[in-house]
Amino acid sequence: MSTPRVESLIAKLEKGRSKTQQALSSLTPDQWARPVYEGPGAWSVRDLAAHFVSSEENLLELVQDVASRGEGAPLGFDYNAFNAEEQKRLKNKSPEELLSALDEARRATLEWVRTLEDDQLDRVGRHPALGEVTLETMITAIYGHQLLHMRDLQSKLI
Repeated sequence: MSTPRVESLIAKLEKGRSKTQQALSSLTPDQWARPVYEGPGAWSVRDLAAHFVSSEENLLELVQDVASRGEGAPLGFDYNAFNAEEQKRLKNKSPEELLSALDEARRATLEWVRTLEDDQLDRVGRHPALGEVTLETMITAIYGHQLLHMRDLQSKLI
């Protein structure tokens, strides 16, 4: 049986999953190609969806490491270089494939979070962007990270 802290994390992750899937699954092909971020390293909506997949998969590995008393992200982790490589890895995935992969990745995260105990949530590790934080903060950041990007996306689609 999950604790209230774990249940709160699950609720956030499920809410984020539902809202993201709903928003992305209703897009037209033209909208998938629209820019969300411009300039060097510009990202379209499709690129952002690929980023969501990559982030979810890799942050799950990171939090699992911290939960088992690992250190988390390596010192000096370059998330800009990582993101660029991940965009290359996922460049041939269609929007439908990305939506499916994102749903699968979030389901894996939720399944794993359900196994956690409160003492694990207090373990500290290195997050690539936040630095030294608790596992609970890292899991909350998975939800928050996607939420921030979805706000940017929504502003571009209006």
